[in-house]
Amino acid sequence: MPDGNLYAASDAPAAGERFDTLLQHRQLVVERIVSAAGASSAEFVQAQDEWVLLVRGSAVLEVAGRARALEAGDYLFLPAGTPHTVKHTSGGALWLAVHLHPAPAPPAGDPPP
Repeated sequence: MPDGNLYAASDAPAAGERFDTLLQHRQLVVERIVSAAGASSAEFVQAQDEWVLLVRGSAVLEVAGRARALEAGDYLFLPAGTPHTVKHTSGGALWLAVHLHPAPAPPAGDPPP
């Protein structure tokens, strides 16, 4: 999807969260996440860095054991390996998540750049 509108088809799912990839280019992935009311998640510990912006709604995340209340417009950076859990969301909470994956390792025998 080369272009679009962040708010198009952004109705809340009946339960949980919906993840839509908006852009995937090299090590960069941009996702739109739409949350149902009261959505919560298992703990995430990711191999990639993530920057997340709450565009609409409110949410409570637990980041490295610390509760973080977020309102529309709030953003945070989650370095790779940081444990985080969605504890609660308002219905229709809309997120923009930017993931930066590590560069792939060069094939064996290739000199480093």
